[in-house]
Amino acid sequence: MSTIVVPALRAVLAVAFAGSLAVLGVMVPLLAADLDDLSPEAEHLRVPVLGIVVLGILTVQVVLVCVWRLLSMVRAGTVFSHASFRYVDIVLGAVTAAALLVFALGVVLAPGEAVAPGVVLLVGGAGLLVVLAALVVLVLRMLLAQAVARDAQAKDLEAELEQVV
Repeated sequence: MSTIVVPALRAVLAVAFAGSLAVLGVMVPLLAADLDDLSPEAEHLRVPVLGIVVLGILTVQVVLVCVWRLLSMVRAGTVFSHASFRYVDIVLGAVTAAALLVFALGVVLAPGEAVAPGVVLLVGGAGLLVVLAALVVLVLRMLLAQAVARDAQAKDLEAELEQVV
């Protein structure tokens, strides 16, 4: 990987993590204040919506940290090892949890007249997109498994060749 890509990606990850902290520290309290003004029939949405937003941001932070670790493994040349599966599995779990949170948000918003049906449909579509991201991570995990197996096979063949020579 080129020498500029790793620092550039790390800078983007750091900015994204700082942004997520800012959202947790500033935007979530502002959202909570806005939700205080809900009509009485929509008042039951306050706690679930805030909980889903906070947990969603935490899933993003988990993914950012795991990508940072994987990037460190890329730079060290150890990404094609069994240790990388731990981080990929955590990313897969976090993205799956995020999809469930998006669907939960749709379920919370669906009943009653507080939210338009089109908004609930958009939330469901967003949930499907997050499921798609989880499936992409799963495919990449399978590719990583193949790469690790081939790397181990190549090392075995190199060892055999050294013994022959």
